[in-house]
Amino acid sequence: MEIMDTLRDQIENNPIILYMKGSPNQPQCGFSARTSQALMACGERFAYVDVLSNPDIRTHLPTYANWPTFPQLWIDGELVGGCDIVMEMYENGELQTMIKESAAGRETEEA
Repeated sequence: MEIMDTLRDQIENNPIILYMKGSPNQPQCGFSARTSQALMACGERFAYVDVLSNPDIRTHLPTYANWPTFPQLWIDGELVGGCDIVMEMYENGELQTMIKESAAGRETEEA
């Protein structure tokens, strides 16, 4: 599978996915740490991809997303943004709402 197909598949099949450096439990940069902590504080499960151990994704995701930096948070197939945007949304409550709506949508689909 070509890398762009892989990216599309990951984004479409994971309602909440974070492309980050490291893992939520062992982030490898401060921006990834802050972003994953905000997501974990929302209380819903999310997928993640460590771009440091996936060099093809690290190289091609910025082109796919038209967003040059990591981390990148995607919810329901849409790019939300990076650390600054996610933190601002978390602080004003928008992120929690977006995460809960995504989780509620999954429960409805599974029923």
